[in-house]
Order: sequence, then C-alpha cells, then structure tokens
Amino acid sequence: MTRKAHPTDVFSAIAEPRRREVITVLSDGQEYAVNEIVLRMRMAQPAVSKHLGALRKAGVVTMVKRGQHRMYRLNAEGLKPVHDWVKVFERYWTHQVSEIKRRAERKALERMIRLDDDSNR
Repeated sequence: MTRKAHPTDVFSAIAEPRRREVITVLSDGQEYAVNEIVLRMRMAQPAVSKHLGALRKAGVVTMVKRGQHRMYRLNAEGLKPVHDWVKVFERYWTHQVSEIKRRAERKALERMIRLDDDSNR
C-alpha cells in the first residue's frame, strides 16, 4: 500500500528533481530573492515560486520579506530526516569502498611481484 505524500514531508518535497536543484542553488548558505533563483535555474518564476513554496512547507527553506522582495535561504536542518535515514545505509558504502581499496592494493602488490619476477629472470 502506497503512502499518500504529505506537503510537509521532506522526502516528498525533495522527490521532485527541480526542487533538488533549488536546494543546490541555495546550498551556499546565502540568501536569494526569487528572481535571482529564477535566473540561476533558467526557469519560469511561477514554477520556481511553486517549488520554493513546497520546500518551505517541508521546512527545507526559510523565507523573509525585505521590502518588496521575498528572500529565501536553505534551512539545512530541515534535511536532517533525509540524512538520518540515509546514514543507516552508509555501512554498505563504507564496506564497498573498503573492498575496492583491498582489491586495488592486492592487484598492485601482484603487479609488483610480477615485475620483480620478470626483472630477476
């Protein structure tokens, strides 16, 4: 049974690829007006605003009004549930990286032994 997406669910919010692009634009920690994000993403303003609204509901971005501008900033704390969930699987990546390193070191050693045997003949 599939679960209905909730607008405040960070996983639902970041499931949309363009929203992840918005997060990338905001990932430098700076505050941006909607128009600046529109220019960086080369996307229509209404679409950017819609994505920002979804990310804001999920707590991934914050917005403050400065005069006539709405300024957006990444709230990285809002991504913590994603980090916590993915962290459970980190041991698999760590194991794979360790295994790749072990294999590479073994092959390098075998190559050195072959070269040494060839030079002693």
